[in-house]
This record gives sequence, structure tokens and C-alpha cells, in this order.
Amino acid sequence: MKKYKSLKPYLLLWGTQSLSSLGSAMTGYALILWLYRQSGSALETAMLSICSYAPYVLVSIFAGALSDRWNKKRTMLVCDLLAAASTVAVLILLKNGLLAPWHMYVLNAINGLMNTVQQPASDVASTLLVPPEYYQKTSGLRSFSSSLNTILHPVIASALFGFFGMGMVIAVDLATFAIAFATLLFFIQIPEGSTEDKPREKLLAAAKSGLDWLRANRLILNLILFLAFINLVASAYNAALPAMLLSRENGGETVLGLVNAVTGAASLAGGIVAALLPTPKNRLRVICGALMLSMGTENFLLAFGRTPWVWCAGAVLGWLLVPLMNANMDVVFRSTIPVCMQGRVYSCRNTLQFFTIPLGYFLGGLLVDRVFEPLMATVSSGSLLAFLFGPGKGSGAAALFFVLGLAGVLVCLVFYCVLRKDHWVEPNAKAMGKQEA
Repeated sequence: MKKYKSLKPYLLLWGTQSLSSLGSAMTGYALILWLYRQSGSALETAMLSICSYAPYVLVSIFAGALSDRWNKKRTMLVCDLLAAASTVAVLILLKNGLLAPWHMYVLNAINGLMNTVQQPASDVASTLLVPPEYYQKTSGLRSFSSSLNTILHPVIASALFGFFGMGMVIAVDLATFAIAFATLLFFIQIPEGSTEDKPREKLLAAAKSGLDWLRANRLILNLILFLAFINLVASAYNAALPAMLLSRENGGETVLGLVNAVTGAASLAGGIVAALLPTPKNRLRVICGALMLSMGTENFLLAFGRTPWVWCAGAVLGWLLVPLMNANMDVVFRSTIPVCMQGRVYSCRNTLQFFTIPLGYFLGGLLVDRVFEPLMATVSSGSLLAFLFGPGKGSGAAALFFVLGLAGVLVCLVFYCVLRKDHWVEPNAKAMGKQEA
């Protein structure tokens, strides 16, 4: 155990921040349940995620450079405090019967902005606290806690929300925040990196240099655009999922929590699989194949399925290979982008790759509320559409899943043809060592 003593500050930070992230995820999930109960609108619930992601898309291209200029610990503390204040505001409005959707949208936008600024500071803090020989192990810990939170937050949030109401979920969230905040404030010292003597590149210049590098390296740009289209489909899926599972005859809040928990379990298992598999001969083929399986199975099982077990099977098939895709994508990025350019290129990637997420949430909610649910409400019980997607509320969301499945498969096929022309060759370890030097 002595050899891990140097990891104690990081383990404290990782454990308490993971606990706080679990509380925040529980509140976000419970807000979706509460708002859908009030409105029954997929678009209104999707707006919660849109407001959370919009600041990330708009600010992330500059967030890394801003974080480099600020004290990491103070940045994390201030962002956590403001995010907690917005959660307290939700609780006060809720207790006084004043909580309205627009309040939640504004407060989610504040939370999203704080997370955008905090994330690069937290990433750098982790690097500063961890000795280089433990980078891989601590990366595994972060992946494990993320997957575990995905499993736990819908289960715990559904139980607390069902038995005690929204107020209890927020109270638990605030308790986890208090633990993480106090631990960071009093027990963790984060050293500052030695960047004082280096010239600070202007924000716009940093963004431009990252974009210029991407324009000159079509493979990475094509991969980013590929994931941008996948994110468009996936976020429309996320917008439609609560609307379908909360409305179906065999659905409800418990089933929605179950499907989300199975998603987290599949991601956790997929991470283990990705760690154990040998290096593939063609990483680009693995990336496209994993996403093809994900898009071509889960969406169709959700569209045609009628029982929780079918929906859970779709979650397994849809998410089991996503960690494998992410692992291979990460290798391609890190071995192709020079280390000196990675911060700027990743900032540009975040904006280009994730700008389709709020757009997808908006389109998904809009299509469920204004197109597919009204369409399915007009069809007769003996029609082909009713046979395929079922009767009643939720059938419109099921029909959208069918369209999303077709769109996802088409995106994978098109980009596989594009990426085949790039002929990416994985550098060997010696070459990568020279690049980093």
C-alpha cells in the first residue's frame, strides 16, 4: 500500500468528485421525470439537455485556454459553488410551487457553463496530482466511476423520486456536493504547473491554430464530422427515449430507470472488453463497425419492441461496443495529433463534434411532439403503422426510433467509404515516443 501513498490526494479528489457527479446526475434525471409528468412533452424535457449542452458547444473552444490562466483549485471551487447555488434555487422554487420550465432551462444553462469551465481545470488537476506511472490506472478509475454512475443514478433517483419526491433527490445532491466541496477546500492541495514563463497565446489565435491543423489533416477532421453526425442521431434518441418509455403500456419510471441502468452496465462491460482485446488490424474499421452495430440494433429494437426485456436487450447491443469505439478513436487521435497541438485541436474538436447534440435534442423532441405522435394518433388500430409501432401515446417516439436507426446506419456506411480513402497507418511505439519528445 505504501507505493500508492502518493495517490492519496488524487483518490480523495476522484472519490468525492465522483460522488458529487452521481448526485448531479440524479437531479438531472429526476428533473426529466418531474417535467415530463407536468407537461407530457418530449420537446420540453429535451430543452433541459439543450440548455446544458449549449454552453459547452459555445465556450469549450476557449475553456482550455481560460483554465490555463486560472488557479485550478479556485476555478473548481467557484464552479462547484455556482452550480450548487443553481440547484438550491430549483429547490426553493419547487418548495414554493413556483418552479416553471423556463427556470429549469436557465439554471441548467448555468450548470452547463460551470461544467464547461470546470472540466479542463479538473483534467489538469488530475494530471498534476498523479505520478506519470499511474496515468493508465487512474484513467481506468475515471472510466469505472463514469460507468458506475450511469448504472446507479437512474436507479437511485427513481427510488428517491418515487418514494420521497423531487425535494429529496435535490437534498441528496446537495449533500454530495458539500462533501466534495469541503474535501477539495480543506484536504487537497493542487500544485500549479510551471507555465508562468511561457508566452500565453491569445484565445482567438489558439482556436485558429487548432482549426488550421484540422484543415490540413483530413482524417481527423473526417472522424470528428463522423462523430458529429452520430451525435445528432444519438441525441435525438436521448430526447425520444423518456417520451416513449414513460408513455408505453409496459413502461413507466421504473422501466426507464432499468433501461438506463442496463446502458451503464453494458458500457462498463464494454470497457472491460476494450481493455482485454488485442490491438486490431484496422482501427477505422472497428470504429465504423462498432457504431454500425450500435445504430443498427438498439434503435430498431426500441422501435418494434413492446416489453422491457426487448428494450434492455437493445440497450446492451447499443452500448456494449461504444467503449471499444472510444478506445480506438482515442488511439487514432493521440497518435496522430502532435502533443504540442492536442489542447488546441481537442478544444476545436469539442465544438465541432458536439454542436450537433443540442440540435439533435431539439429535433428529437420536436419530431416526437409535432410530427410522429400526431401522425400515429390518426392511424387506425388495424393499419400497418399501428402493427409495427403499436397503439397509443409513445408509438410516435417508436416510429422516430425506426427513422433514427435508418439514419444511423446510413451515416456509418457513408463515412466508412470516406474514411477508407484516408489510409491511416498506426505508428509504432518508438515513433510515438519520438513524436512526444
